[in-house]
Order: sequence, then C-alpha cells, then structure tokens
Amino acid sequence: MLGDMNVQTPTIRTADDFLRWNEGRAGKLEFVRGRITGMMTGGSRRHAELFLQLAFLLKRDLTDPSLRITAADYAVRTPVGIRYPDVLVHRDEGDGRDLATGEPLFIAEILSPSTLATDFGEKAAEYTALPTLLHYLVLSQDEPRAWLWRRDETQAFGSPEMVAGADESVTLDGFALTLSLAELYRGIA
Repeated sequence: MLGDMNVQTPTIRTADDFLRWNEGRAGKLEFVRGRITGMMTGGSRRHAELFLQLAFLLKRDLTDPSLRITAADYAVRTPVGIRYPDVLVHRDEGDGRDLATGEPLFIAEILSPSTLATDFGEKAAEYTALPTLLHYLVLSQDEPRAWLWRRDETQAFGSPEMVAGADESVTLDGFALTLSLAELYRGIA
C-alpha cells in the first residue's frame, strides 16, 4: 500500500502496465500481487556504502562478459509482480532498454529496520521461486553478517546459511566466487 502517498494511478493490471507507468517516476515503488507498494527511500550511509561495495566487488570479480551487475533501478519480475533489489546479477539480454529481467542469477538485499520482515519473508519466497536464481544474499548494514540462500544438489533452496564476523566469507558456488566479509565491509561497519 502507498500509505500516506497521494499518487494518482491509472488502471494497472499487469507487471508490464506497472513498468511502463513507473518508468522515470520519482520515489521507489514496487508492484506486488496487483498492488503498488511503497519502498523505503533515504537509506543510511552504511546502506549506500555496502550497496556500492557489493556491486563493485561483483563487477571486479565476475569475469564472464555475459553477466551484468545492476542496481536498485533495474527490476526483477517475480511470480507475483515487480521488485527492485539492491544488487542484481543477470545475463546480458534484450537491447539495454528493458525495464526488468525475469531471469536473475543473484539477488542481494541490504537490511534496514523497516525491511527486515519483507527481505526474510515475502522477498525470500518470491526470489527463491525464480528458476534461474542461484543465490539470494541478505546483508546486515550494522555488522559483518550475511544470510545466503543457495540451491542444493536437488536444485531446491533450503534455509539460509548465516555467516558472521569479519574473518568469514560467503561462497557463491554458482559463480565460483568467494566474497570476504572483511573486504565487503571494509570501512563500513
């Protein structure tokens, strides 16, 4: 729900209707189960720095030229609508003017007090239902701590693995990549 926001919307019935309507619009909105919902804006400096550091490390370390690392302005089509994850890895597709991908390989969200339940609940369920997704990563902005959902040998997602401490790392098997929490959180927490 948009809460106190007074936004006049045309009839939006599909994810494509929403993407066309939302393109270039100020503010952060998502489309979930046929409803336009507001997202948190104005995150903390830690959130912004962690977001950039993760995107930078992925851009540096993922050497496959067919992979694209995008951020909060590029959408993911989920089984129930449109989400804008903090960081996203997907294959190069379309002509560059696309507004969303339905085939993400990696999605990351950075926790804030107002997104905790959504990131671990609704979004985890929506993202892990995507057949192409290899990893869903949730990061704490307050300390070196991460939760990683990954596909197992049966291609199913189990419970998230929690990793905490600057001496720890997160292994993204689908990319043969290990992210050091010390490097990820350097100068942040």
